[in-house]
Amino acid sequence: MSSPFTAKTLSFLRALKRNNDREWFRARKDDYERHVRGPMLALIARLAGDLKQFAPEVLADPKRSLYRIYRDTRFSDDKTPLKTNAAAVFPPRGFPRHEGAGFYVEIAPGWVWMGGGLYMPPPQSLSAIRERIAGSHPKLHRVVTSREFRAVLGELQGDQLTRVPRGYLKDHPAAEYLRYKQFLGFREFEPGFATSDRFYPELVRTFKALTPLVRFLNTAIREGTAPAPVLLDTNAR
Repeated sequence: MSSPFTAKTLSFLRALKRNNDREWFRARKDDYERHVRGPMLALIARLAGDLKQFAPEVLADPKRSLYRIYRDTRFSDDKTPLKTNAAAVFPPRGFPRHEGAGFYVEIAPGWVWMGGGLYMPPPQSLSAIRERIAGSHPKLHRVVTSREFRAVLGELQGDQLTRVPRGYLKDHPAAEYLRYKQFLGFREFEPGFATSDRFYPELVRTFKALTPLVRFLNTAIREGTAPAPVLLDTNAR
């Protein structure tokens, strides 16, 4: 199964990294559309069909998935106007934008990154996840030590606290997982892997291995942050 990306994709991204300038980019916009944006849209369209087979709750849609090439420099010390990678995100259906666990792929001049999970959960979501970890242990442990997860992704990754968070016993059976602030699984390859016939099968394999983790996290968020039901007093008028 051929990759939608070619050597010209990587060549354009390397040139963009050397010439991160709006005028330079504007003069080569057609090349960007043909060799970078177009192939990424083709990838999203292909995944839209394949995700239905194993993760139908994850969205593959150009309007939600494709990252813009222009950077938001308003609050950044780095004022270069353009991103030097091609990236797409595949978020869970039914969540607000930029919330919930999902999948991600990035093609850059120096690497190919594929994986997903939850990168920066808001406090309420993180609290809900920890409650589920504590209350359902060892479910998350079984997810991230399963044969498929380990074979494809190795181990659970992400920043951690140095101690068990407040409110949980130091010797809680799930203490190892309660310390996580991020919940990630990912793989990195050399940039040329993006043009290989193995690229798309390995991307699908990566997303399949991640699906149980993504489901665990999103179920925790949905159930832990849902508003409490309103109980009606049947004796009231």
